[in-house]
Amino acid sequence: MGFDFHAHVDEQDIGLLLKKSPSFFGEGVFHTPIVPGFGRHPEPAPGNVFYNPGLMKTISYTRAQALPGILAQRIMILDGAMGTMIQRFRLDEAQYRGERFKDFGKTPGQHKDVKGNNELLSLTRPDVISDIHEAYLAAGADLIETNTFGATTIAQADYDMADLAREMNLVSAQLARAACDKFSTPDKPRFVVGALGPTPKTASISPDVNDPGARNVNFEQLRAAYYEQVEALVEGGADVILVETIFDTLNAKAALFAIDEYFEASGERLPLIISGTVTDASGRILSGQTVTAFWHSVRHAQPVAVGLNCALGAALMRPYIQELARVAPDTFISCYPNAGLPNPMSETGFDETPADTSRLLHEFAAEGLVNIVGGCCGTTPDHIGAIANAVAPLPGRAVKRAFFYAEAA
Repeated sequence: MGFDFHAHVDEQDIGLLLKKSPSFFGEGVFHTPIVPGFGRHPEPAPGNVFYNPGLMKTISYTRAQALPGILAQRIMILDGAMGTMIQRFRLDEAQYRGERFKDFGKTPGQHKDVKGNNELLSLTRPDVISDIHEAYLAAGADLIETNTFGATTIAQADYDMADLAREMNLVSAQLARAACDKFSTPDKPRFVVGALGPTPKTASISPDVNDPGARNVNFEQLRAAYYEQVEALVEGGADVILVETIFDTLNAKAALFAIDEYFEASGERLPLIISGTVTDASGRILSGQTVTAFWHSVRHAQPVAVGLNCALGAALMRPYIQELARVAPDTFISCYPNAGLPNPMSETGFDETPADTSRLLHEFAAEGLVNIVGGCCGTTPDHIGAIANAVAPLPGRAVKRAFFYAEAA
């Protein structure tokens, strides 16, 4: 006889029940499934349940306290692509550099070209970034992402600009804050979403096909980079933190660890959104997890919403959003797909028109799958406006909200 402490997850609940049943270890093994229905209510624990009432605590936010209440009332709108909109400005190398960085690259070892480093534009062309934010706000976006997808020391090292990462995050948050404040009203508050991208490196996949054990980044390097990013975003005025486009759950774990570490050190507690990326028809993220496994890996962070973005258009994303909505009953669901599949002949680089994307997301809302919708690569303010109009008459997905977070006071 032995104890098998791998969890048999029947439902999203708290409490361990020792139950004798067959196992790959043999007969007469005690298993520890999650107790269905137990943990959400204050009834006394059954005698054979080992329950830690502090394991999942109700969260009290220091910012954006109204967000859960708004999500319970209606579907909220996230903005669209930043890169797609930047491309429309057709900026050249000199415009990316600005006066401050006109001589960057002349020092031996420095990167020669900075065109394409979109996060640098927060410092050199803040007018461009502000214009994009305001275009999305005018289209109806409730949630505006900061221009910080690649603003970590790890990502900026590709341009030899790692030392600018903190400033990029601080200024980007300030720009988004100013735009949101300009458009916010008592009836329609706008929220700044501090965006944390996945970095161009992966902690759980080898960059060398001939050496499966090789890694080009480790957990501690990621944690330190994300901590610096979160600290600057909050200082700059972020209301919400978003860990997005997750293709490697270990990278995301480092981000979540850094976020919690910052919250503990600062006393701040912001709503958290976690968004993974299913990369192909296998239904898995790049590091191998199914959508269900991904949720179980990040659920401990108690996000206000979990969802999927990028990689696939809405049509191909549907079964994975359905799966996530089914296995994550205790949090809100977000979905911001690409505008279909890539098409280099299209103006945006993607196939779908605003009418196409909004029709598909309307179907998601009508099916009761989502609480936050928006756009990723290839989407524009026209897409976001069409999405906002399409979902406006529909209620959001019902959630057991009290399990993770408190109502706004």
